[in-house]
Amino acid sequence: MRQRLLHGLLAAALGAAALLAPPAHAAPAGPSRAGGCDPLAPAECLLPFPNDWYTRPDPRTDTGRRVAFDASVLPRPATGTAVDPAAWNRADGFSPGSALIAQVPGLDLARTGAAPLTDIGGSLDRDAPIVLLDTTTGERWPYWAEPDANATDPARRALLIHPARNFRDGHHYAVALRRLKDGSGRTIPAAAPFAAVAGKRLPAHDPLRARQDRLRPALTALRGAGVSTRGLNLAWDFTVASTRGLTGDLFTIRDDAFRRLGDRSPDFTVTQVTDFTADQDPRIAREVTGRITVPGYLDEPGGPPGAVLNRDRNGTPRRLPHGTQLAAFRCEIPRAAFRTPSRPSLYGHGLLGSRDEVGAGNVKDMAAEHDFTFCATDWIGMAKDDIPVVLAALADPTLFPAVPERSEQGMLGALFLGRALIHAKGLTTDPAFRTAAGRPLVDIRHGLAYDGNSQGGILGGALVAASSDIRRAVLGVTGMNYGLLLNRSADFAPFQQVLDAAYPDKLRQQLVLQLFQMVWDRGETDAYANHLTDHHQVLMHIAYGDHQVANAAADVQARTIGARLLSPALAAGRSPDTVPYWGIRRIGPGQPPYRGSAMTVWDSGTPTPPVSNTPPTGPAYGHDPHEDPRNSPAARQQKATFLTTGRVINVCGTTPCTATPTS
Repeated sequence: MRQRLLHGLLAAALGAAALLAPPAHAAPAGPSRAGGCDPLAPAECLLPFPNDWYTRPDPRTDTGRRVAFDASVLPRPATGTAVDPAAWNRADGFSPGSALIAQVPGLDLARTGAAPLTDIGGSLDRDAPIVLLDTTTGERWPYWAEPDANATDPARRALLIHPARNFRDGHHYAVALRRLKDGSGRTIPAAAPFAAVAGKRLPAHDPLRARQDRLRPALTALRGAGVSTRGLNLAWDFTVASTRGLTGDLFTIRDDAFRRLGDRSPDFTVTQVTDFTADQDPRIAREVTGRITVPGYLDEPGGPPGAVLNRDRNGTPRRLPHGTQLAAFRCEIPRAAFRTPSRPSLYGHGLLGSRDEVGAGNVKDMAAEHDFTFCATDWIGMAKDDIPVVLAALADPTLFPAVPERSEQGMLGALFLGRALIHAKGLTTDPAFRTAAGRPLVDIRHGLAYDGNSQGGILGGALVAASSDIRRAVLGVTGMNYGLLLNRSADFAPFQQVLDAAYPDKLRQQLVLQLFQMVWDRGETDAYANHLTDHHQVLMHIAYGDHQVANAAADVQARTIGARLLSPALAAGRSPDTVPYWGIRRIGPGQPPYRGSAMTVWDSGTPTPPVSNTPPTGPAYGHDPHEDPRNSPAARQQKATFLTTGRVINVCGTTPCTATPTS
């Protein structure tokens, strides 16, 4: 049903887009001046990206800077409608997971010797042709570089540089591209504007003098790190948003909502209780549905799809006057709970789905085998009702903030559901959560767990970071961030058609994806990853060769949160990498159970995924293993032990973990 709805909406979106006549390659928007396009890259506005040229000083922010996009510099969709920069200009820096984008005609990365995905360690070589420097600490930063494999015009092919672990919140970075080669091995000269800026001091009347002055500190920092201006093809700098800038919206509404709640349980209503016989369902004895009352922070009563956060004149989220929102929930209580009270856990559903995924077979298996009661609410913002908004936002970025901002309200709904599930005067006081004799079916003394898959893992990291009730979480077939994931996901194909219609130029598409990420950060794990494991334990379950959530994105997340890898992770020769799982510390097979955050890779025999920014689709990539880990009894045993004890046990012995392919 979801697929039929999606394709119907997609057809409508494409029909509207077909009436538009997109320009081939519009000229860069705005003149080459401060506030306009960066003169260093005259071929396309916003390049290179991210870039402090598009920020301004602001002593009120934690970074001392604020993003300052003018509407004229943001890529317009095929409609020609200007993009409203307001949501972006609230940021005090750029995304910690942002891909760096430049355009160097004729560039051959293999000839240049730039570090690919398969050799991330090479990015830190002393003579690496691409250098990322944390100027705050003087540390070189690991990355991989790739050409945009989706480009249709070689002259406008993007160079994509991905951080191998997220940039640090609030830090400043300098980027250097040097000794770049074309396909014949010839050195590509710097563009004239950069050559002038990187050269001798320009006279005061020169139009590039202001750009030279802005870039001078970054060039000085690079020289201090051994990167001379000689041989430079391009250099620029950028500031990463601060922790408060990244997490402030969600934490503001969380703090206000729980302050209003005090020590009470959230209000709730049970709407239906369904008891099953063992013949009807041998695993689940009772299903309970209902609604939780949650303070509403969206700008429309009831917070419908398309709503954004209600803000005061300073841009701070504020509760809509007298605003409340009802978060529908569904709980699955296993038969085991009628013998021994179950452990409470939230469940996070997959892409544009609903709370009803808590009734999936693998979730019921986990509940029955390990005595968990799982409760779920919709990830509004990224639920099935939001599909029209997501499609519209791909065609008009002005609409995009509704996706992450409604997701934040959805996370607040999940936080309130979790509090009601473990509060002494919460759900367990209702007869729906008690035996006929009045005994509670959920043991609230155990605290709250979280288990989510796919989108439930990608958004789940943000939820976990915001929760004071969740102790441990399993993020299944997860990764971050969407700006990295979308090109590499088989799920994105229908959405790609909308993006193609709105932005037929592939270079602009890459810029749009990273612009999306800047605001998407606030509603997914990417913004929270640098501090996710400060107070929480996280277990990542990864499907090797996943068609939907790229392994590369999971590896970035593991490095960022400091998760250790259960090893051996893969059979010898299975990985194409020079050093498989570079930068991720190991848990050896002979070690005692590990107490901390970890990642386990489950291999179903699927072919190795592509190393380019393309999805593993077609017969060559075989079976999609996306659902295999959650359907493995051994994986569920590892999850249950982790959620109940905090120990990461090795359920695979001295061999890599394998999962049976699901049909």
